Amino acid sequence: MECAAKGRGRRCIGPPTRRCARCSAVAYCSVSHQILHWSEHKEECERLEQQMKRADDLNDFPFTFTPQLIFQEENRCSFLSKREIHGLGMWICECSCGASLAYSDCLRFINSHLVLTAFLHNQHGSKDEGWNLSGDVCPCRGPVSPISKHLSSWMDYYEWRCIPLHSPVALLLHWPLTIYYATQVARTISSTFQSCKKLCIHYLGPEKELLQLAVFGELHALFPGMKVHVDLIGPAIPEHRDGQKIDLCSYAHCSDRDCICRPSSKTSADAGKYSQVTLQLHRGFYHDCYRDLAEGSSPNLVIAPNAGIAAYSSWLPTIELINEIGVPAVFSDYCEEACHLGVSCITSVTGCSLALPIQINPFRQPMVVEDSALLLPCYSNCFIFGM
Repeated sequence: MECAAKGRGRRCIGPPTRRCARCSAVAYCSVSHQILHWSEHKEECERLEQQMKRADDLNDFPFTFTPQLIFQEENRCSFLSKREIHGLGMWICECSCGASLAYSDCLRFINSHLVLTAFLHNQHGSKDEGWNLSGDVCPCRGPVSPISKHLSSWMDYYEWRCIPLHSPVALLLHWPLTIYYATQVARTISSTFQSCKKLCIHYLGPEKELLQLAVFGELHALFPGMKVHVDLIGPAIPEHRDGQKIDLCSYAHCSDRDCICRPSSKTSADAGKYSQVTLQLHRGFYHDCYRDLAEGSSPNLVIAPNAGIAAYSSWLPTIELINEIGVPAVFSDYCEEACHLGVSCITSVTGCSLALPIQINPFRQPMVVEDSALLLPCYSNCFIFGM
């Protein structure tokens, strides 16, 4: 974390060890920098104080591994190393050393390690594909029973999928589970989901997800009997993959060689013809791509995980477009303050209040974001809000 007054005149004299006594959400390198920053910070201090009071709720997970991670007694690298998944397959960007790789290197990793190819045809058997976990701790097959109720917590999901609470799969499954939860809350504010047998989602700004597309196979279980098509749109998609379509014909597989999640090549090829879950990649900003996308079919939902709306001016024409087409849109972000700033941007563009107020996402990733700008509890897909 950096001093909250960094770059505002005098150089920082050391690490930011001095917290604001009221909100405890920002820190400074010295008293002089704290005084210098007060004219800006006083506008947000009370709001951040209220957000810090929700820390216990945000840190509340049912998993047996979360206390160490929440209070940073163990970092991501050591956590993944103990489970022998550090730097492997879909886990490569879940730690600081993986995240430090050049993004182009990560994209080359996808192609060279067959993360996607394995999921297209599910016919390769190397350790770097799928979950890299044994079948008893990951959802590599269909559920024992269909969903009998709306899932509203990680405990609900783990019990339904018969996964032990020491399993780390929630660190990746927060992507499809956030889609699931976003559709549930969107149903309350829109009628576009009534009696629909095909769900079309426009998914904005994917980055890390491009290395973890196999986890979206869980949409088979979350939306049984429904055809789900997800258009992933964003500038991070490589030019050579623009327009690529991916049939997710099964779940991400486990590391057990004799598991039924590893069908024959012929079976996999046939399954691809009838895939209920498809992804398609589109390079560019949503407001530039939408007209071409809408020629095929209009979306039921727009979702933008970890959107960072206030941080990027490119969001303004996209918000204008979403407001114009009238499709429900659900955004998420790492912390409540980022959502608050994003809401201010949305309301200034649309002139309307939110259809979906800021709320905690029960399917946020259960691992704190390291080196966040504020001392607020930060998790990937932590809060959601919508228009």
